[in-house]
Amino acid sequence: MKPAVLTGEHFINGDVACAEGAIAAGCRFFAGYPITPATEIAEHMARRLPEVGGVFIQMEDEIAAMAAILGASCAGAKSMTATSGPGFSLMMENLGLGLCTETPCVVVDVQRAGPSTGLPTLGAQGDMMQARWGTHGHYEIIAIAPASPQELFFQTITAFNLSETYRLPVLIMADEIAGHLSERVVIPEASRIQLQQRPRPKGRKDRFRPFQPAPNGVAPMAHAGEGYNVHITGLTHDQRGYPVMTAEAQTEMVGRITGKIRGNLDKIVIVEKYRLEDADIALVSYGISARSSLAAVDVARGQGIRAGLLRLVTVWPFPEELISRLAQSVKSLITVELNLGQVHLEVQRCAAGAVPVHFVGHAGGTIITPSMIMDRIRQAAGLPG
Repeated sequence: MKPAVLTGEHFINGDVACAEGAIAAGCRFFAGYPITPATEIAEHMARRLPEVGGVFIQMEDEIAAMAAILGASCAGAKSMTATSGPGFSLMMENLGLGLCTETPCVVVDVQRAGPSTGLPTLGAQGDMMQARWGTHGHYEIIAIAPASPQELFFQTITAFNLSETYRLPVLIMADEIAGHLSERVVIPEASRIQLQQRPRPKGRKDRFRPFQPAPNGVAPMAHAGEGYNVHITGLTHDQRGYPVMTAEAQTEMVGRITGKIRGNLDKIVIVEKYRLEDADIALVSYGISARSSLAAVDVARGQGIRAGLLRLVTVWPFPEELISRLAQSVKSLITVELNLGQVHLEVQRCAAGAVPVHFVGHAGGTIITPSMIMDRIRQAAGLPG
């Protein structure tokens, strides 16, 4: 058996860093189907999981892969899959099943330019609204956007911790650029990695209700085969897990799966602020686009323009109140993302007309450069391009 945590400095790409982060987080089951640009995650997991007592299985398609990780989680394993746009679309129905049954797992989407087959080897950030609303019905989702291989390591651990704590599938919305970018990744000692485990039941097994929430809104989770009466269904169900076809049961169930996220936003939402204290112009960005935005802020400051950056580490749930307050303190906002304006619409909504909201983006295939962002910053500042 090899160690689960390969402590030290490594020069690896983001996909491999993601896989190592999953193993360090305790992931011991991976099911997936090859797809560019996420295949390296599956390849690395196929190599590493047997070394740490885990299981890798290539499924016949992404529909089956999503079903498999839900089943493994119900049996007690921390589980993960990885895909890209077309495969992410196929996973949507079973993603909804995982949300309805409150089953923890992690889904990695290494985004590529679409729609359809699109540009398989080139990056984009075009799946962000699909991440929020891709499956049907009403629910809350957690989606994290890493910007580097180092972050793909640590934020994969964060994704597992959030998934286990709040009992739901958590999405890692990476992109081809971060996934295929090779950089130094520092992996700490295992003792320095904080891990969370799903809440577990206590007390008499014959009185256990699998969906009766604790005070924080999250129900303890029994595993199949432990002697608890566990009934799992995608139908609207009561706290026993049995179908109840009434509007009242729907209200209670949906209230539970949304309330456990909405009631813990301060523990879930992660943002980073850079030079916002005196900013007149605030960039809002995430993932690989935030790296270009960071450089643009420094260039702007060098030209006497007071720019700053709000980087969304957690894109969903969206930091609505924070952006609403930011719109009251700056003269303009600029959304920077590698699509035609998905999160931009949310920034506009939260700004609510308080300030102009500009946009920098395109349909994918190349990164957004700092010079592209600077053109928009100078325009927002009323300066010639």
